[in-house]
Amino acid sequence: MKQILQDLGSGATRLVETPAPRPGPHSVLIRTSVSLVSAGTERMLVEFGRASLLQKARKQPERVRDVIQKARTDGLLTTIEAVQAKLADPIPLGYCNTGVVLEVGGEVRDLKPGDRVASNGTHSELVVVPANLCARIPGEVDDATAAFTVAASVSLQGIRLAAPTLGETVAVIGAGLLGLLAVQLLRAAGCQVLAVDLDPSRLALAKQFGAEICDLSDGTDPVGVGMALTGGVGVDAVLIAASTTSSDPVTQAAHLCRKRGRIVLVGVTGLELSRADFYAKELSFQVSSSYGPGRYDPLYEEAGQDYPVGFVRWTAKRNFEAILSTMAAGGLDLASLVTHRIPFSEAESAYDTLLEDREALGILLEYPRTQPDAERSISLRAPTNGPPRTGQTIGVIGAGQYASRVLVPTFKAAGARLEAIASRQGTSAGVLGRRFGFGVATTDTDRVIDDPSIDAIVVATRHDSHADLTARALSAGKNVFVEKPLATTLEGLAAVETAVAAMAAKAPLLMVGFNRRFSPLTIALKKQIDAVAEPKAFIVTVNAGAVAPDSWVQDADVGAGRIIGEACHFIDLLRHLSASPIVSSSARRMGDHPAVPVAEDKAILTLGFADGSLGVINYLANGSRAFPKERIEVFAGGRTWVLNNFRSLKVFGQRKGNVRLFRQDKGQQACVRAFVEATRNGTASPIPLLEILEVARVTIDLATQIRTQQ
Repeated sequence: MKQILQDLGSGATRLVETPAPRPGPHSVLIRTSVSLVSAGTERMLVEFGRASLLQKARKQPERVRDVIQKARTDGLLTTIEAVQAKLADPIPLGYCNTGVVLEVGGEVRDLKPGDRVASNGTHSELVVVPANLCARIPGEVDDATAAFTVAASVSLQGIRLAAPTLGETVAVIGAGLLGLLAVQLLRAAGCQVLAVDLDPSRLALAKQFGAEICDLSDGTDPVGVGMALTGGVGVDAVLIAASTTSSDPVTQAAHLCRKRGRIVLVGVTGLELSRADFYAKELSFQVSSSYGPGRYDPLYEEAGQDYPVGFVRWTAKRNFEAILSTMAAGGLDLASLVTHRIPFSEAESAYDTLLEDREALGILLEYPRTQPDAERSISLRAPTNGPPRTGQTIGVIGAGQYASRVLVPTFKAAGARLEAIASRQGTSAGVLGRRFGFGVATTDTDRVIDDPSIDAIVVATRHDSHADLTARALSAGKNVFVEKPLATTLEGLAAVETAVAAMAAKAPLLMVGFNRRFSPLTIALKKQIDAVAEPKAFIVTVNAGAVAPDSWVQDADVGAGRIIGEACHFIDLLRHLSASPIVSSSARRMGDHPAVPVAEDKAILTLGFADGSLGVINYLANGSRAFPKERIEVFAGGRTWVLNNFRSLKVFGQRKGNVRLFRQDKGQQACVRAFVEATRNGTASPIPLLEILEVARVTIDLATQIRTQQ
């Protein structure tokens, strides 16, 4: 299939071939017929992409602060690479899509193949969207009209927050696509509307839809117009649908409003508010988030959990349905908003039009009636002659940020032959596959695992799938490099152990991406402490940083929490440094408190080792970002070693042993190289299997202790 992607670094938009996505249990696969380019939102994205690095920084000062802080803690080169990698990741464009359902997930009940639907899908021949973010199109509504559903729902949600009533006067600042849709919806609700803009042609449309207008281009004062319209009282509410870096729309809104008026921001503007303006009138100000409740909620979108209608009357999906019903009743004039119709095969030109023609409003991308079948695998290069070198042909499952920024480039640099890469949505697999020279991009994991030409599988998916994919790959006779954690449950760990045992003496090599033991500073530290023939005391402090409670990482069923998902790194590190089995483990998390939405990632883990050594891991997500992220201290033989953020090693109590690196090195490259060399040479895993299984079991036990703590 083909889809539109934008390069954040250059701003270029490209029509690229990617494998067809697979629907999850609560989502549907749709073949697109028409999609709408959102003039304001997508113009802003393209302009941002085409801006220089300095201009990008000026537009996002908060990101600049994050970059500066990262440079202070992780080093300049590491930070530059992270920024470059972020800008190199292309993003899919679009969120207004209509088409026909081809497949539905196993848990979807209200949609079926053949249904015409409107959704928030991207500009792509095939899209997978959550069932809660698509709605069936009535028979009276054609696809081109229905393509406006999601954009109109954005305006509708802003109106719902403003809560206008029959007879009230509402000002709409910005008569672009969202503003003109808002004008029509407000007029349908019985409101008097004042449209404010700089573009006379757009204001002419607003007037056609029944609004009073204020043309800023000729110097007309919107406050004066608003006061004249309301008899000097001021408007009851203002909907800001403009897209600008200026704070003028917010200032105008405050001056336009009556006492205790409501202001809702639907577009994007500067937010330098004057307290005096808001204080004197007791104004309310709210930012509208997308198209309604449920958007950005993983439980609503990914798990299919709807909100009860008695408690949340208008969710995102129900807003879609309301707009479609209004369209069916002829309540919206959308034909007047269509300024361009462009075949999808020429979609790249749509973005040139968007930038060059400032009067462009509704740009419709029309897809061919006959489209190719949903191909789940695509070839990226011609097959090579002859068998590949044993132990070096790699298949990658998962194409997220860590895979794209660390694992894949490192495997390529280590000399591995990259054969196939898989991801659920297909976009990232296609992009990453082309960038690094893979032979195949796919959304079919079985295609990767069963490929006889592939010797080793790299598992880089979400945590809950690691154990199953690892066990399947081992059972297929493949060597496996799995990103941490190996397993999130004891049942998953048992499945991996069973797969290993079933292979007996011919068991493939299994390695977990515990890279910190391969850091040059870890190697230097271990060499020095191994010379001390007595038990050691280890203190690891991890300034983990906050992760939102609704992130998949915090989900017990998906990410399994941060102890299993990340603290396992440091359990392995201490197991390696002590060179001794773990014989005891205990955990204590922070107590429950209203100010602490997640207590599990603020915990102290204690390990006892067979040689008498003791380890404490302070895993804390509530510290300052200015503090180094990772620090390891070792006390033994009258000396103290301090490894700081994998940039420096300092020794107290002896003259030699201090090491400082020019750049941070957490051992990712060395870890991958060790795996590739072991598979190439047929040697044992660089991390002994018993240690891998031991660390997994201890980690799961510690997480269980924390979750059952009273």
